[in-house]
Amino acid sequence: MRQAFPKREITRLARKGYDALRKGILQRDGWRCQFCGARRNLEVHHIEYRSYLGADTEVNLITLCACCHRSMHGASGTTSSPG
Repeated sequence: MRQAFPKREITRLARKGYDALRKGILQRDGWRCQFCGARRNLEVHHIEYRSYLGADTEVNLITLCACCHRSMHGASGTTSSPG
């Protein structure tokens, strides 16, 4: 028989709160992609994806440029890490 485990709470912020957190992450990371160092087309990436219950928290977010962000999600056709 399987043991039932309680579901993990998902931390999701309202739009205004997420926007403030996003700006804080960009500031924390020096407005640079944390893989290639680019300063343009910056996005905030969930290290543990939201679809896998990744939370909207400082420790789960990192600044990436759009190119590295696509690579992290495999959109470029590669499976290797960006940079």
